Amino acid sequence: MFVELMPLLASRTVLITVAKVDDKTLRVNVIPHGKADDNPALSTPLTYTGPPEELDAELGKHLASYVQTHQQTASTLAEAKATMEAAAKAAQEEAKRKKATQKPPDKGNPVMAAEPASPTPADAVPFSASPGTLGLFPPTSPEPAPTQSNGGLAL
Repeated sequence: MFVELMPLLASRTVLITVAKVDDKTLRVNVIPHGKADDNPALSTPLTYTGPPEELDAELGKHLASYVQTHQQTASTLAEAKATMEAAAKAAQEEAKRKKATQKPPDKGNPVMAAEPASPTPADAVPFSASPGTLGLFPPTSPEPAPTQSNGGLAL
């Protein structure tokens, strides 16, 4: 049993509890405790319940399988973390490169560096302009308010 636990013990502490369920059954809990920054998936416990004879015969095999799965999960998580960190670094470098290749505004020619002028409200012709000029919106005659008769809608 302890030979199977050695790979798991290399990187974390393992807590093992044994409890009597009834006269013929025991429950064994194997709980790995990792570092504070470890993924919670790496602290998933193994619980095995059965008669003492079965535990003697089978617990070692189950522990070996559990430790192997635990190591595969840790490896997969480490690979995923490394991939995400590399992608983030590449994105930051790309953003820096794009920022560096953008041409700064020409300070010697302020006309070229200025943004295109957009009309301001003061530039717009007011609605009450003389009849010979068009305002912002063409004049329209007001529509009569809808009326309602006998509970129905008038269109």
